[in-house]
Amino acid sequence: MHQMSSTKKIIQIIIYLMICQSCTSFKSPESTKNAKERSSTILFIGNSLTYTNDLPKLVKVIAKEKGVRVTTTMIALPNYALIDHWNDGTIQKEIRSKQYDFVIVQQGPSSQAFGKEILVNYGKKYSNLCEENSAQLCYFMVWPSLTYYNTFDGVIKNHREAARINNAMLLPVGEIWKTHFDATENFDYYSNDGFHPSLKGSRVAAEIIVDYLFKK
Repeated sequence: MHQMSSTKKIIQIIIYLMICQSCTSFKSPESTKNAKERSSTILFIGNSLTYTNDLPKLVKVIAKEKGVRVTTTMIALPNYALIDHWNDGTIQKEIRSKQYDFVIVQQGPSSQAFGKEILVNYGKKYSNLCEENSAQLCYFMVWPSLTYYNTFDGVIKNHREAARINNAMLLPVGEIWKTHFDATENFDYYSNDGFHPSLKGSRVAAEIIVDYLFKK
């Protein structure tokens, strides 16, 4: 009788442990979905190379396809460089008023000495501002016009150096574009004006940005 009682208790304990294990490991579909979903906030600062084809929106769509929910804000004006945005003062207020994960800055090709100087020196101001507000500064490397295609290596070199000096993330869109052009001699990433991106070019830029921001 005593032996049967002990056996019954053991069986009850085993059943109890199995129930506990089942409760611990079970996750509802909704909780699983939320656990996998990532989110990020991005501020885009630039000019027409950013607002043409609404690059931030393309980034948002492509990121969603990769399981990342992105919220974007864009401050982009025609022909603006980093110095112009800084002197306006709008971006300082924006970065201080909200919590951004990434601040992506973009100006013209910057293959010449003055453009490089702005990339580096004003990039330092942006870098300090981002650090103060727990955001990651990113350089969106663009491209020269087809007319000045011979300056492409300078564009790449100056963006790389600015990112290195200011401890920023480099989004090497221009460099990847050039690799494509040199391999295919197909320049359809450019629009008809030979400078601004076509919709295809903007989509490729968005894919590169998402890949570099959210590397696993």
